Amino acid sequence: MVRTGRPPQDPASRLERAHRILDAAAELILRWGYDKTTIDDVARGAGVAKGTIYLHWKTREALFAALLRRDRVDMLQEVAAAAPATLRELVRELAAGLLRRPLMTALMTGDSEVLGKLVRQKRLGTADASQALAGQMAAFEDYLAVLGRHGALRPGPTPGERISVLSAVLYGFLMTRGMLPPGSEPAEERLPDLIAETVDLAIGSGTPLDEEGASAVRQATAGYVAGMREIALTKLAASLDIPQEDLVAPAGAEGSRA
Repeated sequence: MVRTGRPPQDPASRLERAHRILDAAAELILRWGYDKTTIDDVARGAGVAKGTIYLHWKTREALFAALLRRDRVDMLQEVAAAAPATLRELVRELAAGLLRRPLMTALMTGDSEVLGKLVRQKRLGTADASQALAGQMAAFEDYLAVLGRHGALRPGPTPGERISVLSAVLYGFLMTRGMLPPGSEPAEERLPDLIAETVDLAIGSGTPLDEEGASAVRQATAGYVAGMREIALTKLAASLDIPQEDLVAPAGAEGSRA
């Protein structure tokens, strides 16, 4: 017998309720900022009791982590659907997906207006985030190594230097938005292409690949995306306390996708 107020035991119903809560949280955080968004506000927005939220997540920080993990899964599913075949196409799709998700962009740029004390107190799950980042960087280094073996990257820079270049380009474009003189900023819709082109010019070989090389790069790119998506799904399933096989593609709030 299901106890009143508890998240439903049926995985589909539990998942629907969790997404409804996350939708409400995303809308409120983007509107008011993390500091001004309370669990009471989220409960009202989702149409659930305050205690129900705590049965899904013990803290506000855990709820926010689930929200970011859902955004990441959503983004990687879009990237996989786009089927990028090269580093340039991969970077373009990742940049476009990131720019469509203001909470993820706020996290990357340390936007205190949106994230408030999470930025000031560095309470974004530092240990978990560091471990996840290390794993992502190792996977990306492996991916770049394949590209390098097939002539898709220019020789010289180390794997770490290549990742530093990619990070600098991405952060540079994100951090300078709104800082340049009027009329000199690129249109928002052009940013993914500009980021991808800059990365390609900085570390790409600039020479066409033969059929074997192009096929290997295409497979490596697809494999990298699939691996990152699997990791993201595992983490999201843990945040939602749902078996991964029962996890469906998150619908997401309109506000979190804008």
